[in-house]
Amino acid sequence: MFYYYKFFEIQLKNVNAELFINVTQEEMYIALLEDKRLVELRREKRNVQFEVGDIYIGKIRKIMPGLNAAFVNIGYEKDAFLHYLDLGPQFRTLNKFLKLIVDKRSTNGLPHVRRESDLDKNGAIANILEAGQEVLVQVVKEPISTKGPRLTSEISLAGRNLVLIPFSDKVSVSKKIKSGEERNRLKQLTQKFKPKDFGVIIRTVAENKPESEIESEFNYLMKRWNDCISKVRDSRPPALALCEMERATAMLRDILSPEFNSIYVNDGDVLEEIKDYVRKIAPDRTDIVKLYNGKVPMFDNFNIEKQIKQACGKIVSFKNGAYLIIETTEALNVIDVNSGNRSRTAENQENNALEVNLAAADEIARQLRLRDMGGIVVVDFIDMQSSENRLKLYERMKAAMASDRTKHNILPLSKFGLMQITRQRVRPVMTIDTSETCPTCMGTGKIQTSVVLPDMIEAAIQKAASEQQKGKIILRCHPFVRAFLKKGFPSKFLKWKFKYGFRLKIQQSVALGLVDFKIIQDSDNIDIDETI
Repeated sequence: MFYYYKFFEIQLKNVNAELFINVTQEEMYIALLEDKRLVELRREKRNVQFEVGDIYIGKIRKIMPGLNAAFVNIGYEKDAFLHYLDLGPQFRTLNKFLKLIVDKRSTNGLPHVRRESDLDKNGAIANILEAGQEVLVQVVKEPISTKGPRLTSEISLAGRNLVLIPFSDKVSVSKKIKSGEERNRLKQLTQKFKPKDFGVIIRTVAENKPESEIESEFNYLMKRWNDCISKVRDSRPPALALCEMERATAMLRDILSPEFNSIYVNDGDVLEEIKDYVRKIAPDRTDIVKLYNGKVPMFDNFNIEKQIKQACGKIVSFKNGAYLIIETTEALNVIDVNSGNRSRTAENQENNALEVNLAAADEIARQLRLRDMGGIVVVDFIDMQSSENRLKLYERMKAAMASDRTKHNILPLSKFGLMQITRQRVRPVMTIDTSETCPTCMGTGKIQTSVVLPDMIEAAIQKAASEQQKGKIILRCHPFVRAFLKKGFPSKFLKWKFKYGFRLKIQQSVALGLVDFKIIQDSDNIDIDETI
């Protein structure tokens, strides 16, 4: 079984694709835009541990015969989960190899291990593992909510063109490479340099690549495996044996394609890492990697921040007033489709429902990728009576999710109009807080009574006039307050001008709250802020 999570692996055809990497002191945001539209978003803590692909040497903490699984200590606050089916068919060989390494029986080079028989798929984990035993494992799911990481013992090391699988002897080619001649070529050249007891999966991007490039990457993956074993030899569990590549370059490994126009990075160190990687895999394309050093934050400058706020809230509008309501719970994700206040342009209610549902399917597929929603997803579409229309919606949903490389399954609409989708979950769902604290009440829900606002403003003007004999006094307030103060004749504001001098001016500002105002004394740039 091959575990490798391709978060950003996509096929880009005839689109303007741009990648933006926004690096802060604590986090890294990676945004993928297709034709200026946000389609993928990834947020990573810079000091995060237990990433998918990391290899650890752990120690069995507890055997759970009822679950046919074991809990493993790999250094996380909660024990990681290892199921019997995730041990892999060649676990006995891996375990024997690990014992030779740990027991220091072979200190020079890698020990040779004769392959053992495959594990029985219907076996019991209690017959294979025991408490206190050391195991070599790889993270396939990051910690989610109250659960620790999920592990496998079927180790794989992924490159751009190849995936190396130790203790296997099988060479397989991606089914997306259709040419029989090319499939045979790739298999034959891989067999030339592949040592015994190492399996290889040839990825789609390896199609038509020269032998030298394939062999070079294989040697690189073998070096990573040797480094991993050296770390295991010198470490005591729990310990990290091999970490995944740097996050930004790991994503580029899977998504970089000729359709990419630019990669913007706002950090010099990360820029050099990415340039070095692009130079290795596509030397003629290093010019697409660019440093962003503008004064305006990068995500604001390219309209990404606005798209994030629009697309990541509980309510998401998508077409002519129609909208989605998205709720995430511990057990599943629920999406409700609403037609909203859109105009009924279709001939009848059935056609109108179909039109909204088809547009919703496109937006839902985008939302699943954007938020990296996993597990069970239940979608409540607008009811349709026609079985033909229900089939159209099912086919549209499958087509919309065809570009999502995360493993998923879609079921047809049930008799209640619900569609069930399962999507592999390896990381917590992306959550973006789109709410803001009220600048007027500061989140308390209460403000001072507004009837005293004119008195408070006049008191602030009187104070400013007494302190400043020359220069203008500017009152800045909300447009509604400005209209109130200038209403009638004589208006309150005109009375103040006669009382405190014609130096008084008034300006409106939508940035201020309804009962906020600011007095500006422009002679010495002193600001007096007053808030009710």
